[in-house]
Amino acid sequence: MLLVILAAACVLSVPLRGGSLRRLGALRLRAEWAALGALAGQVIVLGVFAGGATWWHAVAHVGTYAMAAWFVWANRAIPGVLLLALGGALNLAAIAANGGVMPTSAWAERVAGLNPTALFANSAPLAHPHLLWLGDVLPVPLPLGLSNVLSVGDLLIYAGALVLLQRTCAQPPATAGRIWTSSPSATAVSSPSPKRMSSPPT
Repeated sequence: MLLVILAAACVLSVPLRGGSLRRLGALRLRAEWAALGALAGQVIVLGVFAGGATWWHAVAHVGTYAMAAWFVWANRAIPGVLLLALGGALNLAAIAANGGVMPTSAWAERVAGLNPTALFANSAPLAHPHLLWLGDVLPVPLPLGLSNVLSVGDLLIYAGALVLLQRTCAQPPATAGRIWTSSPSATAVSSPSPKRMSSPPT
C-alpha cells in the first residue's frame, strides 16, 4: 500500500506545481505490452496466486522485471526513464542473485513492524543473502498498516517517475507582455535603440 501512496504522490505533484497530466497523452510510448505484462504478472504472482510452489513464483517474478526492463529500454529517450532503468536494474540484480526473491534486512523488517508470512513474498529475510545492500534495507515504519521496507532501487524508480512526470507535464514558462521572436522587428523592439548623436559643430 505504501508503494501505491508514493506513486499517487508523484502524480499529485504535477497539478500542485501547475502542470497538467493531460500532457502525458503526448508521449509516444513503445512496447506498451511489456509494461502491461509486467504489471499483470506482479498482480498474479503476489496477489491472486500467492500460494503454491515457490519456484514458479520466483521465475514469474524475475520474468516481470525482464518485461519491465524491455519497456524501459524501448523508451529510454524519455526524461526520467534512465533513472527508472537504473533502479529496476539494481532491484533485478538483487532478486536474480537470490533465486527470485528480494533479500530483506531482518533488522529493517523489525523496525518497520512487519511480520513474516508463509505465502510467497517477493521480499523476505534470507539465511544467506547475496547483495543484501541492494535489497530492502530501508525501513519505513508507518501507522495504519502502511509500513514497508524499501531498497535503493525503489528510491531511484520513484525519482525517475517524478522526473518523467515533472518534465513531461510541466507548465511552459509564462511570458510576460509580448512574446519575443528572432525576427528583426522583434529584435528592434527588445533591444534599446542607440542614442542619437548630435553632429559636431563645424
